Amino acid sequence: MSNELLFIGGFLIFIVLILALDLGLFSKKDHVVSLKQAGIMSFVMVLLALGFYFLLVLEGQELHGIKSMTHLEQVVKAHQHQINLVPRNFEASIKIYNQNLGIEFLTGYVIEYALSVDNIFVIVLIFSAFSVPEKYYHRVLFWGILGAIIMRFIFIFAGAALINQFSWILYVFGAFLIFTGLKMFFSKDGDDKIDTEKHPVVKFASRFFAIHPKYEGHNFFHRANGKRLITPLFLVLLIVEFTDLIFAVDSIPAIFAVTKDAYIVFFSNIFAIMGLRSMFFLLVNIIHKFHYLKTGLAFLLTFIGIKMLAHHYLKLWGFTTEHSLLIILFILTASIVASLVFPKKIKRKPEEVESLRQ
Repeated sequence: MSNELLFIGGFLIFIVLILALDLGLFSKKDHVVSLKQAGIMSFVMVLLALGFYFLLVLEGQELHGIKSMTHLEQVVKAHQHQINLVPRNFEASIKIYNQNLGIEFLTGYVIEYALSVDNIFVIVLIFSAFSVPEKYYHRVLFWGILGAIIMRFIFIFAGAALINQFSWILYVFGAFLIFTGLKMFFSKDGDDKIDTEKHPVVKFASRFFAIHPKYEGHNFFHRANGKRLITPLFLVLLIVEFTDLIFAVDSIPAIFAVTKDAYIVFFSNIFAIMGLRSMFFLLVNIIHKFHYLKTGLAFLLTFIGIKMLAHHYLKLWGFTTEHSLLIILFILTASIVASLVFPKKIKRKPEEVESLRQ
């Protein structure tokens, strides 16, 4: 069995254990996830991601089973790593390779985590539009993330196969990310509103399934008059999955701008997705305060798109993954600081203004 299969097999077992622990500890009964719980969950997930980063820095060569200088050169060429190896010095070259692998993972993780915030904006709107009781948020997000892991696995390795077969597709990805970034930048606040009746997932589900008109506890299905119906909670789950599918179209090409190693793309994606649920409960009540974050994400996608289009020239100029990480962190930090320094003005209706004057 190849090292790649052993590595990813062990990683998937690790993810299953984390999900099982989550299911056992937090899903025994429906409850509102407290800020303390969300903080602990977020802290643990970030620690696990950092632990994986150090694992790659120390033993990254084991991912592809690199045992010789020739094999190392082949892997570096195949995945287009932007590093210079030390001729005839395998140990020094492995150290450079592992450090770069760790930085690629960390950069991909930060990108995916940042773009997940936009996902949180939309999930908050979905829960609000469908009046989902807060105590069921965790259940929807748990099963939603489980489905997202499966979809990301398919998307990432299919994308890697396309890039290997058609290298020009990177330019298509780059142009798409620039388009998405510009579209996000010029979008208005009301563009994200959820229409509970006209949403494409609602229309699709109504065509093929019988829908129960009200929530039945935390159940996704309900039996009435001998028929099995889907509940509004399952409908919400479908919409969350559909939303993640749309966001994956942005985020996965963005990480391929950092690394062409599909395994690193997958690992960084999954760690960020696993942290999305806890981050949701941390930000759900304060996310509206970070009103410039969407602008920052628009700049982020545009920057990554430009990087994909100009990757050949950037490589000649000595532009490295570390430079990308620093620029990405600067964009995100600037958007958060701007949101706090320049808070969004609350628009009041004329009658509210009049009542305040009185």
